Parts: sequence; structure tokens; C-alpha cells
Amino acid sequence: MIAVTIKQFDGLRGDIVSCLALKTLNHEAQDRSGPGQWEETLKAGQNLIPILGAIGLLVGVAFVSGSAVAEDLVKFSIKDNNSIPTSLTGQAGDAENGLNVAIHRQKGNCLACHVMPIPDQPFHGAVGPDLTGVGSRYDVGELRLRVVNSKYVNPDTIMPAFYAVDGLHRVLDKFQGKPMLTAQEVEDVVAYLATLKE
Repeated sequence: MIAVTIKQFDGLRGDIVSCLALKTLNHEAQDRSGPGQWEETLKAGQNLIPILGAIGLLVGVAFVSGSAVAEDLVKFSIKDNNSIPTSLTGQAGDAENGLNVAIHRQKGNCLACHVMPIPDQPFHGAVGPDLTGVGSRYDVGELRLRVVNSKYVNPDTIMPAFYAVDGLHRVLDKFQGKPMLTAQEVEDVVAYLATLKE
């Protein structure tokens, strides 16, 4: 069993890694009568789903499947500080594969932080905004920039950069120089998100 204690988020700034402390509890902590360590942790965290989602994100980042191997990142231009209007691959993405990448716990892992309009998937996060209708709120270029590296839009975001290798912090040596997603996977996720209309 894992208990999660959240240190101060300070307005959701900083890395998730520095915000969460994990502590394994033995079976005796579960059997205590009265408010034991596990019960206090549950009381402190009113909703563990976002916390578990953040842990899922960390696990997903720590065990990236390696599909995004070291590659020369496609150069892109940002328009109006809000959009990458041109496809990274020169072609449209595959929305069906984008859904698979988005919900894959070792790739996009969007469910770790976001509610998504896919009720058959359990444990949606609540750290990031709800993605229901996101295709109505943003155009394809705006979605692409947010998947590539949302820090261009919001420097304080805790959302990871899925297609970047520079300016990142606390990257394991074996993941240095590798984006979390390939350019094609980014395009696929963008194609899927664009289908989420209100």
C-alpha cells in the first residue's frame, strides 16, 4: 500500500517530483485502530484520484517505452506565442492512434492529469483542465504547441514537454536527448484532441 503526502504546491509551481513524497506502509499501519498514518493521509487528501494520477504520470515518465528514440527534432515555428500551425511530419495525424497514445500509461498518459471523455477508462486525473471539448476551445496549431511543450504558453505549468529535449529538469540519463513522443505520435494525439468537440 502507498500513502502519498503532498508538500505545499505553491500554486502548482515546481516539479511534481518535488511536490510528492511517497512512503510505503507495512500491513500493521492498516490494522491500527484509531487514526493511524494511513487514515491521516486519507483525511489530508480529500480526493486521491488526482494524486494517483500524478503518480501514474511519474511512473509513465520514468518507464517511457522507448518508442521515441533519439531523433533529430523537427524544427517548428511558433506563431503569436500560441500556436505551431504546421504539422511536424507534413501530414495529418491518425486520431485513432492518437487516442491510444493519449491513454497509454507509458506514453502520453493524459489521464494522469486530465479528465477525458472516455468513460471506459478508469482513474481520470483532476490536476489539469478537463479535455472534454478541447477541440472546440483550441485550433489544431494551439493543440500542437500544448502537446509539444506547454511551457511556451504557461511557463509555470507542471505539464511535461512531450516533444522537447532541451531545458528539461531531472531527466534520467537513459532518457537524455529523447523526446517522450515521436513527431508522428504528437500529430496523432493532436488529431485525436481535435476530434473532442462540444
